[in-house]
Amino acid sequence: MAEAGIKSKSSLNSTEPLAIEVENLSMQFGDFRAVDNLSFTMRKNEAVGIIGPNGAGKTTFVNLLTGDFPPTTGTIKLFGKDVTNVPTQKRVESGVLRSFQLVQVFDNLTVQQNIALAYYRKVQGPRSLATSFFQKLSNKQYKEKVDEIRELFGFAGVENTYVSALSLGNKKKLEIAMSYITDPELMILDEPFSGLGDQDIDSFIQVLKSWVHKKTLLIVEHKLSKLTSIVDELAVLHEGRLIAYGPCEETLNDPEVRRSYWKITEPDKQEKSNDK
Repeated sequence: MAEAGIKSKSSLNSTEPLAIEVENLSMQFGDFRAVDNLSFTMRKNEAVGIIGPNGAGKTTFVNLLTGDFPPTTGTIKLFGKDVTNVPTQKRVESGVLRSFQLVQVFDNLTVQQNIALAYYRKVQGPRSLATSFFQKLSNKQYKEKVDEIRELFGFAGVENTYVSALSLGNKKKLEIAMSYITDPELMILDEPFSGLGDQDIDSFIQVLKSWVHKKTLLIVEHKLSKLTSIVDELAVLHEGRLIAYGPCEETLNDPEVRRSYWKITEPDKQEKSNDK
């Protein structure tokens, strides 16, 4: 079994400051330990994927990073600041954003209004009145920025289309556009390809690649071939522990990953000897 404190090999050699630094993190739900003494580091502007079988603790780990609940034990630092007990909204205000498996957009607003609302909340603050938002939609500063991001994400010509009319793939792409316009320091994506066809995924991947090494990306995803086309490294969780972390190919071929994730049993030395 790999040690809980395993860290990325390439991360340790980087000169970039740490974006995420987790030490001895545990989360207990009654008798069940969803995250078990996990330590993890990730540097600024890296792209890292998190994989693991169902029940490995991936979503719980992400929930702890975003402040959905405090850990039972351990500490969490984001960009050098201890946020272990800092509420979710404060983390969002400091530049940490999360995209969920289920799309979080406003079906009763247009594409333009959704992106503009995200930008307005970034500029004016989360407690700004919605009435003020609608009054400022025509503001030149807002419109130019929203138009720029809308076109960047392939929504040219559909600015007045209500989001309820969009496909699931375009809704997910819109959600990322809404995150992008707020200029987050750390973007956490929770199964972004869930429910999408290959064509939508490939289009989505091109958008995500525009962020690689410009923003810090942490992506939880099951579609390995798609994930490895984006990220620099993989972190593998199993039973709440980090069992391997490093460059994609090396990590996928790690003996512990082969046993725990791929369920491949390696022949022991005695069996190999008898085969000779």
